Amino acid sequence: MDDEPAQRPDGDPAEGSRGTLSRTFLNGRERRLRAPWRLLVGLVAFAVLAAVAGVATTALLAADAFAGPVLSGLYATGRYLAFTAVLLAGLLGISYVVDRRHPTDLGLRLDRQWWRDCAFGLALGVALPAVVFLVELAAGWVTVTGLFRTDPEALLSVGPATPVPVALALVVLFFVGVSLFEEVLVRGYLMTNLAEGLDGWWRLDHRHAVGLAVLATAAVFGVLHATNPSATALSVTNISLFGVLLGLGYGLTDRLAVPVGMHLTWNATVGAGFGFPVSGITVSVTVVETATTGPDLYTGGAFGPEGGLVALVALVVGLGLLGWWVRREYGGLALDPGVSTPDLRE
Repeated sequence: MDDEPAQRPDGDPAEGSRGTLSRTFLNGRERRLRAPWRLLVGLVAFAVLAAVAGVATTALLAADAFAGPVLSGLYATGRYLAFTAVLLAGLLGISYVVDRRHPTDLGLRLDRQWWRDCAFGLALGVALPAVVFLVELAAGWVTVTGLFRTDPEALLSVGPATPVPVALALVVLFFVGVSLFEEVLVRGYLMTNLAEGLDGWWRLDHRHAVGLAVLATAAVFGVLHATNPSATALSVTNISLFGVLLGLGYGLTDRLAVPVGMHLTWNATVGAGFGFPVSGITVSVTVVETATTGPDLYTGGAFGPEGGLVALVALVVGLGLLGWWVRREYGGLALDPGVSTPDLRE
């Protein structure tokens, strides 16, 4: 934990009380608030930023009327990416000012290994939905009904007149924003701060601290999707379990590369690749159009694969492949102490 040794107060009792109060909130050695207060201040500041950015984005909705049918998808995607960029910049700024962290301390050390890990994550995010598709196809729960189809009534629409290649590119760009934002927020910011705050608390070492942070942020990840369309208790549980996989991708490497890559291509492959709903959200363009007829308990029904038991097969495969990759690249399986050890700016 980020506690410093308490010093015995001297002088009058009032000075001692002020010193104790100060040490309750401040880490004088690190010149910043202690972990619980940093998280509180940071999350409140981020909530205010998100509210302001949301109001600004809503005010821009009227501009959509001036865009033609082909440009409307590009406009909507660009507006969302701008909103996401503001949130990401704000989150990094909050971490820099309140936590005194470098961006690299949030898993964003973009070295050669980062990009190797990202490539693995991208491949993993394609392979796991393919496992779901093949299992359901073999069971007779899904049928292929077409190729390169568009659906103007989908919840995630990029414009009814948008050509398929352009629509696919816009959907992928949309999911780039989703994956970066959610991973930097949940894993990079929350998990890092929780792991640091827990390290040394009640004699927890870095392994237990990072492990508990993985579980806590996985639960947060599941709850964040609880209000999605067609969400169920099983879908929240499944997404929390996939949050463990994503958290281990960060915790074992001290890099956000695997979670960002996997998150991006999982969403894009599930929605725009196989035509399944993505966490309850239908996508307006898909390479393979499918019809799901199997039991919702196994397929996830209107929520998509993340809401069904077949997704757990992909989860087990994902855990195995992640373990193989980390052993190959890092020489063994161990939660990285860098996640819970702050790299403070001067």
